[in-house]
Amino acid sequence: MKRIWIQVIFSIGSNAYIKGFLEGKIFKGSSKMICVPGLNCYSCPGALGSCPLGSLQSVMGSMKYQVSFYVLGLLMAFGTLLGRFVCGFLCPFGLIQDLLYKIKSKKFKLFKPLRYMKYGILIYFIILIPAVFTNKVGMGDPGFCKYICPSGTLFGALPLLLKNPGLRSVVGILFSWKMFVLIAILIGSVFTYRLFCQMLCPLGLIYGLFNKVSFYGYSLDLSKCTNCGVCQKVCKMELNPCKQLNNLECIRCGDCIDNCHPNALTRKGVKK
Repeated sequence: MKRIWIQVIFSIGSNAYIKGFLEGKIFKGSSKMICVPGLNCYSCPGALGSCPLGSLQSVMGSMKYQVSFYVLGLLMAFGTLLGRFVCGFLCPFGLIQDLLYKIKSKKFKLFKPLRYMKYGILIYFIILIPAVFTNKVGMGDPGFCKYICPSGTLFGALPLLLKNPGLRSVVGILFSWKMFVLIAILIGSVFTYRLFCQMLCPLGLIYGLFNKVSFYGYSLDLSKCTNCGVCQKVCKMELNPCKQLNNLECIRCGDCIDNCHPNALTRKGVKK
């Protein structure tokens, strides 16, 4: 419950421009120059900051074929400090998936090879489409934002369409596709934990690359571990913390630590 409240507070705090929701307009204040850690769409009417993936694609897709070292630096900083703690605690779309999974239903495990889809999405939609597949004037599309991102559809497109009749009159097949992606992910998240995070999210993949070296992480005291297997049973990301400590897929939810009765698993630098 503590994690849920942190997620709620951070999600509300990073989307606190109430006037934007009421008027259907995007906030354009100076804070929009700063990237928030999680998947928080720039086009959300309440968003006070920018999405790091959206910002990265915008710069890469420009006519100058640039790379934003500012955004890359922020991603590295967030990753080095927190790893996928961002996914577990600071991502609004992660919160939505967590809430949906609480709905009582039959639960299914993800076919693990599907986890590799997010590698392809990172390479093709984040890097190649903006930087390589450009139009006649040399500009590329923000591929992930345009064709996939369910967070942008949920928090950005839908609130804007709700308040702007003019926008509703021009939506076409692309929006229909984005709605299909969003609905499929939302329904899937009821039955499979963090479906989007496990299978499709390139931002989580980037942060996961830092899980082994991030300042915030988990430690295992083998002298205390009894190999009871409880940590593996409670891990919704289907990991075995005793053998896959700080794995790329770990979102730092803390369930394994909270259920480790011998206190063999701890947070780095935090004593039980």
